[in-house]
Amino acid sequence: MADGFNLQDQLQALQDLETYVLPNERDIRSMDAGEVTGLVEGAVEAIADSSDVICNGEVFDVYCSLLKYADALQGPMMSKLLDSISSGLAAQVDSTLHDVDHEDQHTYMAHKPPLEMFAFLLQWFVTAAEKVKATEGEEDAPAPVPTRARRGRGGKAGTSRAMAKQKTAAWTWVDQIPHTLGLLSKVLRLKTQRIWTTTAERDTFIGCITRPAYHIAESESYMKDQTIRLGVYKVICLAVKHHGHGLGAQISIMQCLQYYEHLSEPMAECLTVLAKEFDHAQLGDEILREIAAKNFSGQDTKGPRAFSRFLIRFAELAPRAVLKQISLLLAHLDSESYPMRMAMVEIIGCLIRELTASEDLSTDANQAQKQIHGLYDLLLDRTLDLSSYVRTKVFAVLAKLCDLPVKFPKQRLAITRAAVGALEDKASGVRKNAIALLVKLILTHPYGLMHGGLLGLEEWEGRYKAVCEELQKVEGKMGNVVEREGTEDTEEGQKAEEDEEGDKNEEKDGGTRKKRRKSGGHTEDSMDVDEEEEEDEESEEDASMAEGEAEDGVDDSDTKKSKPKKKEPRKSELDMTALTNEQAALAALESSQLLHLRLRKKYYAEALNFIRHLESAMEILGKLLGSTNKLEVLEVIEFFRVAHEYQLDGAEEGIKKMLHLIWSKDNSSTSEDGKELKGVRSRLLECYKSLYFDPLPDMEPKQQVNRIAKNMIELTYGATLAELTSLEEMMRTMMDDDQIHTDVIAKLWQVYSSDRPLPKQQRRGAIIILGMLALARRSVVTDHVDTMLRVGLGNLGKADLTLARYTCVALQRLNGSAKKIKGSLLDKTLRMPMDHPVFRRLQETVEYPCRSKDWFGLAEQAINTIYALGEHPDVLCNDLVKNLTRRAFGAPKKSTAPGQADPDAMEQDRPNDNAGDEASEEAKDVGEAFVLSQLLFVVGHVAIKHIVYLELVEREWKRQKDEKHAAEKLAAGLSSPARSSKGGEELDQVAGNAEDEIGDRIAAVRETELLYGPKSLLAVYGPMIVHICGSPHKFKNQTLRAAATLAFSKFLCVSSQFCDQHHRLLFKILETSKDPNIRSNTVIALGDVAVCFSTVIDENTNELYKGLSDGDLVVKKNTLMVLTHLILNGMIKVKGQLGEMAKCLEDPEQRIADLARLFFTELSTKDNAIYNNLPDGTHLSVGEHAVDEEVFQSTMRYIFSFIEKEKQAENIVEKLCQRFRLSEEPRQWRDIAFCLSLLPFKSERSVKKLIEGLQFYRDKLHEETVFAYFTEILTKARSNKSANKPDSELDEFERILEEHKRQGEEDHLLEKRAEKKKAAAKKRATRRTGRRKAQTEDPDSE
Repeated sequence: MADGFNLQDQLQALQDLETYVLPNERDIRSMDAGEVTGLVEGAVEAIADSSDVICNGEVFDVYCSLLKYADALQGPMMSKLLDSISSGLAAQVDSTLHDVDHEDQHTYMAHKPPLEMFAFLLQWFVTAAEKVKATEGEEDAPAPVPTRARRGRGGKAGTSRAMAKQKTAAWTWVDQIPHTLGLLSKVLRLKTQRIWTTTAERDTFIGCITRPAYHIAESESYMKDQTIRLGVYKVICLAVKHHGHGLGAQISIMQCLQYYEHLSEPMAECLTVLAKEFDHAQLGDEILREIAAKNFSGQDTKGPRAFSRFLIRFAELAPRAVLKQISLLLAHLDSESYPMRMAMVEIIGCLIRELTASEDLSTDANQAQKQIHGLYDLLLDRTLDLSSYVRTKVFAVLAKLCDLPVKFPKQRLAITRAAVGALEDKASGVRKNAIALLVKLILTHPYGLMHGGLLGLEEWEGRYKAVCEELQKVEGKMGNVVEREGTEDTEEGQKAEEDEEGDKNEEKDGGTRKKRRKSGGHTEDSMDVDEEEEEDEESEEDASMAEGEAEDGVDDSDTKKSKPKKKEPRKSELDMTALTNEQAALAALESSQLLHLRLRKKYYAEALNFIRHLESAMEILGKLLGSTNKLEVLEVIEFFRVAHEYQLDGAEEGIKKMLHLIWSKDNSSTSEDGKELKGVRSRLLECYKSLYFDPLPDMEPKQQVNRIAKNMIELTYGATLAELTSLEEMMRTMMDDDQIHTDVIAKLWQVYSSDRPLPKQQRRGAIIILGMLALARRSVVTDHVDTMLRVGLGNLGKADLTLARYTCVALQRLNGSAKKIKGSLLDKTLRMPMDHPVFRRLQETVEYPCRSKDWFGLAEQAINTIYALGEHPDVLCNDLVKNLTRRAFGAPKKSTAPGQADPDAMEQDRPNDNAGDEASEEAKDVGEAFVLSQLLFVVGHVAIKHIVYLELVEREWKRQKDEKHAAEKLAAGLSSPARSSKGGEELDQVAGNAEDEIGDRIAAVRETELLYGPKSLLAVYGPMIVHICGSPHKFKNQTLRAAATLAFSKFLCVSSQFCDQHHRLLFKILETSKDPNIRSNTVIALGDVAVCFSTVIDENTNELYKGLSDGDLVVKKNTLMVLTHLILNGMIKVKGQLGEMAKCLEDPEQRIADLARLFFTELSTKDNAIYNNLPDGTHLSVGEHAVDEEVFQSTMRYIFSFIEKEKQAENIVEKLCQRFRLSEEPRQWRDIAFCLSLLPFKSERSVKKLIEGLQFYRDKLHEETVFAYFTEILTKARSNKSANKPDSELDEFERILEEHKRQGEEDHLLEKRAEKKKAAAKKRATRRTGRRKAQTEDPDSE
């Protein structure tokens, strides 16, 4: 058998097991277990006696038969088989090793056949082992590795499940793999070139030995085991290093990367082991060259992903090897496949890290610097890559590079610019990584060496200015020295200049350190001007990194001016008579100082550049807080937190904007790259706590409390209503979570009630925060009612009405903040008897004489407090209204002369511009106008609050009825169970009727009694308010008119009868009032009236839209918001006014444009709402509502983006074509054609509709722009890929268009010529008439 065994032929035959024929084959499947055992034991014993027995054909065929039918064998049988083959091969290897060293060639060549046979059997065994059942007793047990790795590319690791079930198994293949790989490594210790003399035979044997290793590597589950993985590496490395397996390994590894994705990183590790432990880097280089030469398609995803992972891992483990081939690999930066471009980006990052950290930086600094700068440039170029994934990866890599010890200031500024630019990228992943990069740039910035690292723009500008001034002074002194000394030896100076030119390159490469050291040698006893020595060295070191990167040519001036000065000490040594020693020392000192100042100037300039880039990003980052991508928002929050800590100027505004994220619904954690991330809301709370509320280390507890209370109060300074509302929600949340210490609350009360003269803002801030905290916990204010009455509603409150107003808000928290549950009749709010001191003090506060406009805000909150806390608020408000009426219409007090101002009075209304009354009338009117304004304001607010109160009364009545009904039902059920069901139904019916009666009764009170009842107090004021509002020529005081209009608006919401009679007056006020505040309030009032009585407003919606054309920004914004609310909630219908809303899309004020966009986005979610009202938008072309053509186009482009249904597009084509018929102006033709060009024309029907409408627009085609739009439509229709595209019809349509265009142009020219002739004839006729008149006049004159 040994003579007839050819390893190559046997391996070839083994490829197809079905046709593999053995001379002495045994059919194992037909044998019983005993026979198989006997057969195996016989062969095993024979091999055990002598491993050379394998050359016996019968013994060899027994092993081959067993392996051919391995799937019929049990685990123990395979174990014996493997042990036998392994021990036989091991024995052969040992004896071969001995014979090769000690015997002649004939002796050791005899080992060749048995070695080949054992290698063949071992390879076959590795392939067959996975088919075998684990133990003899488990007939149906699954195989240890259910998937054959040869077939399953990257198959799932089913192994682990099988292993778990078979912990008790006697034998599994996975346990034997390490031993088998060890044996293969032992075989590779042979000197194969002496046994296999031809290369082909040797390669066949080595291939047979290494193939089991590759086969094992194909299983992902096996490669997760480190022992197996290292065993595979060792086999491959030994074969490559000692047995010429390089080419075979290259082919195998490339195949592994192509077909087995899980082998990308292990193969990179294998090549690294080969290079580092076996000193064989050639294979890695060859594979890199082969990969560099490959082309990857953009459609192929699996291949590029595997190769990219290999390259990245190899670059991490052996960056120097990759660096050698980088010039070839860079071709993949232009690859179609984005995974390869991403891999190249990551590889460049690895190389920059390697070059920065390597020792070569000191030996060949210039070359390494050039390489690093080139690689950075490549990275920055990729920030403009077409794929968002690549751009995202670039910023991730740049963020990692920020941690390098060497800072590269020039590159950092370029990176900052790129990151700021990427904030407006359309991909959220790119924006997120750009923000993360900016955070990293701030955290690792190199400008903290001299001044602690804070980045306030003003401070740095001040330092830059100071150093510039100082530099000018020193340069001035140096100029004087040069003038004195330059006359002594001009030739020496010229020589110095020549030397300087010669040394220029050396100077650039050597860096600033050398220059510093040279000059420093002469200034041992001197002191630095501004900085300590250590700081000098640090700043100098930083500047040396930035060599050659100064702005505005600072570096060039450094070298040219400082170099000659260094030559001067040498000159003094040569010519002692020309320059004394003192002069030499002075020159050296000044030279050193000058260099130091220039370096500082450059350092400050770079820092300022960096800070300005960051500041320019603040506005965009503020907008990104509203992003829908949660991860992006989390990054923005982190950016503003870090920027605030580094004291960047724009961070404060960002922190304020961030506050509104407290309303974010999402509070769940998100996992990204295995990291758990907080929700937006919890991250926001954490950020605010770290900035303002967390205690600082090394601070006394009392100081901690003072600091936290101070921060809380300062958050209210200058806050808008929206910011205060969001802050309130944050404080409530923190209080609910017990995150605010009682000591802090006590401190806030101490600030509020302090007798010391504190700033008004501080005291106000304390009560605002306390009111917010009381939302979550009523006990915050319950124990301090007396304090609030004494401070906020006492003398301090009278002096500061805003303080009193916020005190009223805090008092409202006394009734609890239990929210009403829909449908529930329970009222959990707490109310007080009307004789409680709170109400007496509130009444006094409102009635206290005052002429400040802040009084109105106070009065509103005071009345709110009365209605929130009082059991019978109407009683108190009754007295309040009567007292104010007496004051308004009683005898005027003569406390001050008409011409004098009351010293205690607060701000007066400014005089009305259009007041033209006489002095006496003015004095008579103004005397009580403010008091009357106060009365009307209170009356109006009481009316609106009383409606809410009536609803509470209704709910209380229903609750009482409900309780009574439940008791009756229970009693009826107990007394006679038989009649309980029938009686219960009757009681339900009665209760339902009772509820209806209650509702009707309350509605009647609201409708007829409040404003029309004979005993109603409010009824007295209705006619008066209508009269004041309707007579602006009589009542010219602005405050009075504003108060009257507000009260009138509130009265309109009370009764539909009153609203029917007087709503026209409100529209008249909106139209005619010159005060924007009144118009703004009127718009909001109309919205409220529309909610209460929609039918009334529905008839007059056109009037409401007029507010969109108002010159005042606030009126326009309020109108847009009111209309948005009413339309989206279905309270009014859009009747041809959508064009007015569309005009707001291009409003110069960004906020209005954003609101309009929001409106259309929300409207598009309603069924066909935009489609049904689309014709209204096209009315913007001509007429009173017309807009510029450019504005029209951008508006229509936005609106048409919501037309997505094909059927809608078809109908719009038809409608727009018919609109051509009614249009006469070329501008209209262009606009309609533009709208048509916005439609997709995806369907055949759309094109047919366009062709059918030809008769309506054929005479307009001579207009160049119109024809261009139709050409664009044709191109769009042709690019459609649908199967039934009407190509022939489109060609015919194009021909007709061309023909009609030509005909239209001819007609147009003919028309123009006719008009010219007509004009000329008219002119001639006019001249003839003139001559005749002249002739007739001449005889008369004679």
